Amino acid sequence: NWVFVKITTDNGIVGWGEAYTQLDRDTAITAHIEEMKRYLIGRDPMQIGHFRHWAYEDMFLKRGSMDVYSAVSGLEIAMWDVTGKALDQPVYNLLGGAVRPALRVYGGGAAGNTPEECANSALKSVKLGYDALKFDPFPGPWRSFVDHADLELAAAKVGAVREAVGPRVEILVEVHRRLSPIEAIMVGRMIEKYRPYWFEEPCPPENIRGIAEVKNALNIPVTIGEAIYGRRGFVEVFERRAADYLNPDISNTGGILEIVQIAAMAEAYDMGISPHGANSAAISFAAGVQASAVIPNFLMYEYPHGLQDVCNKLMVKPLVPDQGYVELPTDRGSASR
Repeated sequence: NWVFVKITTDNGIVGWGEAYTQLDRDTAITAHIEEMKRYLIGRDPMQIGHFRHWAYEDMFLKRGSMDVYSAVSGLEIAMWDVTGKALDQPVYNLLGGAVRPALRVYGGGAAGNTPEECANSALKSVKLGYDALKFDPFPGPWRSFVDHADLELAAAKVGAVREAVGPRVEILVEVHRRLSPIEAIMVGRMIEKYRPYWFEEPCPPENIRGIAEVKNALNIPVTIGEAIYGRRGFVEVFERRAADYLNPDISNTGGILEIVQIAAMAEAYDMGISPHGANSAAISFAAGVQASAVIPNFLMYEYPHGLQDVCNKLMVKPLVPDQGYVELPTDRGSASR
């Protein structure tokens, strides 16, 4: 269930935001938004910095969680949308200006139960114009310790996809936080020869030390971040150099300004930024485009390809990839909705 946030101002300007959700957690996120609403009505929607500080310090007493940061993100994005519309500027101009005219995106995938099915699915993604695709080659359920045969099958799927798409299409291998460090290392070594672009979330985010062990044992870039919330959550990642790239989600890490600040921290550690975006819809993507436009160490954005038809219906001017790139919108606010 998607959670969209609508802010209406006294002069008629409407701002839209979106909060990240998961099944059975949407009601908790909505409840947080309703509670914060009581304190926001009557305040200046342009005081985004004050809102962010108040939410962390006073509302939630420095006790963050996915639900809290998702609720804050939805409101913060909507406040930026109001601000951009009020000032008649795209939000990226209010953040220092764009550093690129278009954003690289990845989409599609390589779904399948067998290596052959994964290869055929990957070819369909390439035909859509993407030169980078992500897929999870591991069977369910999500467990820290799995049969060695499952690791071998996952590696075979990655190999089949590489053979199908050739050397110039980037393969992003998703693990969804499921493996123990030793099993992540074992399967990582199996797939090194296929040169994946990255190895995403090999272990749970609570085990940053373990993720660092995986990164240091492999010759594959490691990406984490979609399950880490707020810039404070990334401190240990930087201190341990536990990743090469970060993929925070704009709708669960605190919103537009938060993800820009996380990217600035990452830039100082020479880490790339590739925002997560598959679980949310058009509003999150529109906000992510605005934020990514000002990030020098940006790599590529996860386009919600599976939701494209719905996203296009939500948008006045849909942001549609063309040969793997999305041009920056010039409309005021976060996007035209």
